[in-house]
Amino acid sequence: MVKAGSISKGDFILVKDSPHLVAEREFVNPGKGSAFVRLKLKNLITGQVLKQTVKSQESLEDIDVAIRNFQFLYSDAESSHFMDAESYEQYVIPAATIEEKRHFIKEGDTYQLVLWENNPIDLILPYKMEFKVIEAHNAIKGDTVTGATKTSIIETGLEIRVPLFIKTGDTILVNTETKEYVERVNK
Repeated sequence: MVKAGSISKGDFILVKDSPHLVAEREFVNPGKGSAFVRLKLKNLITGQVLKQTVKSQESLEDIDVAIRNFQFLYSDAESSHFMDAESYEQYVIPAATIEEKRHFIKEGDTYQLVLWENNPIDLILPYKMEFKVIEAHNAIKGDTVTGATKTSIIETGLEIRVPLFIKTGDTILVNTETKEYVERVNK
């Protein structure tokens, strides 16, 4: 059990017998009354988002999870398939569970999976990742206003805004939380 006031973003708790990830946390201490915490929780089984307000002294049930490295094998319409690098055992994650992260996983790369009761419930991505630009339109002469951007497509199919100097074939660093361009990688 953990006090609601000490819960952080990224923690895992049990709500209504389902594992939930704390996606957002806001601590509120009003002038009158007791302090409380506003939580935005993502159900790791169904993908549904739940908003909950809890008094800071109330207890919530935290869950024990294991975080291990897995190699991404492939995705199909319903799920993504990963293999444990040590035991060669394969794990399947439903597509709905990692829907917003699917544009950041590449075949053959290693990622961290969160396991609860030996079942994968979430995927942890690095904060920044390198991707090759497969499509970027050429900049138009004279279109050099400070901060000007254009749309490009990276190797996983994600469309992002990049500066005008980025060309097809360049490798760029992308923030996986905001889905934004960070910098060009020189190789």
